Amino acid sequence: MTALLEFKQKLKSFYGQYEIYILPFLKFVVGLAYFMWINQNMGYMEELNNIFVVLILALICSILPSSAMIFVGFVLMIGHCYALGIEVAGFMLVLLLFMMILLLRFSTGKNIVLVFTPLSFSLNVPALLPVGSGLLCSAVSALPAGCGVIIYYFVRLLQSQTQIFENPDMETLDRLAVLADGMVQNWEMWINVVAFILVTLLVNLIRTRSFDYAWRIAIVVGGVTYAFIMLAGSFYFEVDINMVSLIVFTVVAVVVGIILEFFVFGGDYSRTERLEYEDDEYYYYVKAVPKASVATSERSIKKINGDPVREDKKTEEGVVSYANPIFQGEAKPGKSPAPSMKEESAHPVIKTAELEDIDFEKKLEESLKDL
Repeated sequence: MTALLEFKQKLKSFYGQYEIYILPFLKFVVGLAYFMWINQNMGYMEELNNIFVVLILALICSILPSSAMIFVGFVLMIGHCYALGIEVAGFMLVLLLFMMILLLRFSTGKNIVLVFTPLSFSLNVPALLPVGSGLLCSAVSALPAGCGVIIYYFVRLLQSQTQIFENPDMETLDRLAVLADGMVQNWEMWINVVAFILVTLLVNLIRTRSFDYAWRIAIVVGGVTYAFIMLAGSFYFEVDINMVSLIVFTVVAVVVGIILEFFVFGGDYSRTERLEYEDDEYYYYVKAVPKASVATSERSIKKINGDPVREDKKTEEGVVSYANPIFQGEAKPGKSPAPSMKEESAHPVIKTAELEDIDFEKKLEESLKDL
């Protein structure tokens, strides 16, 4: 666990240091995946179904706000629908305007969830999107989540009815009727819309509560609720849903949600504190949950090498000093060198009185007279 916490701290510090480069790169990757999904599932206009067009659009969206990615995707979809017929493009345009005017305008700032919705379906983990949006976003993210489900199933409808729309003998009203019936009577789509909206709201509601382990409980409850709604809806509306894959990928979504909880929240409930404050007008009851973190210190090892000192000593020993007496010849007999001032100060002469010259009896008599 300590190793994971250290990795989390290093990852957060790395992101904080290079955020100016990481964020555009992530937007480029998401935009590239989203535009490639549109071309792979639609791809009716050859001019737009080009990897270079996708790369250029992803690069443009990487330096623009995230909302630009949504509108660029809408333009791509309308262009591909126009290749099938002007009626299909008009129906798509009306559908998008309906969603933007009545729904998406209330969730400004959270509409990026709409981009991740078809990607979650393509990765076979649709339950991950409502659980993740409920954890990381607010309750209004349920609106773009539901709109993303509608767009995904509209693209699937075009795939299944491509031959009908490419038939030049088919009249305009018949094409519009096929589109309307395919959307209104698509019960699998409406079951997913209800599941996405309810799970997002439920996860966000539980996650924002003050009891312990609220995030983990919200993840588990969200996964179970999504599986239950899908199974109940499939039985009621007689929709064919693979139960095994539904349960398996819901479990995968729950596991990924727990990983998100560790890296995004990571509260240490064992050190929870409940505090009370008051002022002239209010009482304040505060629950403080510290973040699970570990102190990391950067260690620097400084190597001290003693070889240069030894070399200096060797060089000093090897230096020849001409002040040495062996180079000054023998001293003359009868003459001793005068002591220098340093030698005199180094060996001061201490004069002590001889004990025999002191008359102890006389000193004693004088002391008694004083008394």
